[in-house]
Amino acid sequence: MGIEQMLKLAILDIGSNSIHMILTEIQPDFSYKILDRFKDVPRLGEETFTTGSFSSDAIGKGTEVVRTLATLAHNRGFTRIEAVATSAVREAANGGDLIEAIEHETGIQVRVVTGLEEARLIYLGVRHSMDFGDSNVLIVDVGGGSVELIVGNRHTLLHASSLKLGAIRLNDLYLKKDTSSDALKRLEKAVEAQLKPTLARFKKVGFEKLVGTSGMIGNLAEVMHLQKTGRPLPQLNLASFSVKDVLELENLLLGTPLKRRAEIPGVDPQRADLLLPATIVLRSIMERLDLDELTVSDKAIREGLLYDFIERHRDGIQAEQEIPNVRRRNVMYLARRCQYEAVHAHHVAKLSLQLFDQTATIHKMGAREREWLEYAAILHDIGYLINSRQHHKHSYYLIKNSDLAGFTADEIELIANVARYHRRAIPEDDHKTLKDLDPTLREPLSVLGGILRLGDALDRTHFGVIQSLCCSVSPAHLDIALSTTDDAALELWAARDRKDLLAQVLDRTIRFTTTTTPEDPDA
Repeated sequence: MGIEQMLKLAILDIGSNSIHMILTEIQPDFSYKILDRFKDVPRLGEETFTTGSFSSDAIGKGTEVVRTLATLAHNRGFTRIEAVATSAVREAANGGDLIEAIEHETGIQVRVVTGLEEARLIYLGVRHSMDFGDSNVLIVDVGGGSVELIVGNRHTLLHASSLKLGAIRLNDLYLKKDTSSDALKRLEKAVEAQLKPTLARFKKVGFEKLVGTSGMIGNLAEVMHLQKTGRPLPQLNLASFSVKDVLELENLLLGTPLKRRAEIPGVDPQRADLLLPATIVLRSIMERLDLDELTVSDKAIREGLLYDFIERHRDGIQAEQEIPNVRRRNVMYLARRCQYEAVHAHHVAKLSLQLFDQTATIHKMGAREREWLEYAAILHDIGYLINSRQHHKHSYYLIKNSDLAGFTADEIELIANVARYHRRAIPEDDHKTLKDLDPTLREPLSVLGGILRLGDALDRTHFGVIQSLCCSVSPAHLDIALSTTDDAALELWAARDRKDLLAQVLDRTIRFTTTTTPEDPDA
C-alpha cells in the first residue's frame, strides 16, 4: 500500500507545562510510525493553581500555540487531529474559555480528560514501550499539574490515582515566592500528606518494578547520567537510576541558586525551576516504597492516545486503508452497519451503472450523477434493517439521517430519494420525502430513480440471473438486450412492471430481449 493511503493522525497534548504534538502514520498492520514531534512551553498551569483561573494572557498564549501547531499539521497534510487537555484545563474555573477559543480559532475539539483517564492513557503508552514480563509494574508520571500513579501488568491496569503534586503546582504554591527551608518543609509535608494514604493502597495491590515517565523525569534522567558519567544519555527509554542518584541531584539543585540551575549540565532551561519539586516528589515515592531503582519509559500519554485511537477505530482504520475515498468509505460503512445484502446490492449497482453509461447520450449526465446512482444502489435495501414492509421508505430515513461525511446535505437528500423510489410509487409533488429536495435535482432524481428501479427489478430473485445488459437507442425506443444464465421470467416481469419512470423521463418505449448463456459450474 502506498504512503498516500496510510492514515495520518496528529496527536495534540495540552499539558500544564507544555503543549506537544506528534505527527503519526498508522500502518496497515495497525502499528504506527512517528514522523515528527513539536513542542512549545506556554506554561498554562503557571499561577492557575494558585488563582484557580487562566489569565487572559494564558488563554491567548495557549490558543496561539495550538493554532501554530494546527497550521503545521495541516501544511503536512494532517487533517485529523486528536486533542486532549489535562490538569490545568480541567481545574481552571474558566478552562472552558480556552477550549472554546481553540475550537473557534482552529476547529479542533479538545477533550478534557479526568485524572484517571490520563492515568489509563499513560499506562497504555508505557505498556507498549517495554516488556512487563509476568510482573505488576508501578508507573509514575510527574507532570506540571498532577502526578499519576498506576499499577498494572501486561494484560490490564489494576489501580490508578491522580495526585495534585505536579511540579508547576508545587512550585507556585510553595517555592515561587519563598525559597527558605521553611517553604521546603511545607512542600515536603504537603507531598507526604497525599502520598501516605495513596501509596498504602498501591502496596496492597503489589508490584515488583518502578517505571517513570514524562518530560520531567526524562530530563532528570539526562542530568543524573551526565553527573555520573560526564557523557550524554545515549537512550532515554529503559535507562535507569537509583534513589541515591535522585537524592544527590536534589542536593545539587538545593545548593544551586535558582538563577544558575539552568547552567547545570543537561538541565532543560524551561524546566530549571521545576526540577526541584519534581525531584522531591520522586525521591519521596521511592523512599516511602523502599524502591532503589527506577526505569525510564519514553512513552506516555501521547502514545497512549495513539494506541487508544487505533483500538477504538480499528474497523474504521481498516476501511480507510481499503477504501481511501472518504465518500465511498462512508457509504460502505453505512451499508455494513445496516447489514446490507452485499451480493445483491453490488449486482444492482453494476446493472444500474451499465444502464446509466449506455443511455448517457439521452440523459446527458456525467460522473457526479453516476456516483450518486452507484451509492443509492448500494444502499437501496438498507431499510430492511428496520422492517421489510415499506423498506424503501426506511432506506430513505436511514440515509437521510446517517450524517454521511464527505457529502453535502443536498447530495444526501438526493441519494436518499433515489433509494426511496427504487420500488412502488414514482416521485409526485405531494410526497413528503421531496419537500427538502433542491428543485434543480428533481430531473436527476427521475433519471437515477428510474434507472435504479430497473436495475433492482433485473435482480428480482437476488440470484444474479441477469449478468449484463446492452442498450440500443433510437428516437422512439430503448432496446435492452439481457444476457442471462438461467430462466429470467421473474426478472423480466419485474422489469416490465417498473420501467415506466425511466421510459417517461427518457421519452422512449423500453423493450427487452434475452440471450441465455449457461453458467460454467467450474468457473
